[in-house]
Amino acid sequence: MSTETLSIRIDSETKKKLELLAAQTQRSKSFLAAEALAAFIELESWQIGEIQAGISELEKGEGVDGDEVRKLAKTWSKKGPRKALR
Repeated sequence: MSTETLSIRIDSETKKKLELLAAQTQRSKSFLAAEALAAFIELESWQIGEIQAGISELEKGEGVDGDEVRKLAKTWSKKGPRKALR
């Protein structure tokens, strides 16, 4: 995989923590920053995808009525098996 350089600005405290973690793990700061950025992008992309899928479902009329959600949420405070929506 080819790589490219990216410059970012971070606060001093974050930089100190990154330096400490790099020393503790015997990894470079660049390696750790790249791994953290990749994980962040993966998580955010997943979350946005799920939000967009939910909006799409609502636009198709596939949503769940608020009263049904409230009833279901009340059952979660009781002991025993929990119900699911759908």
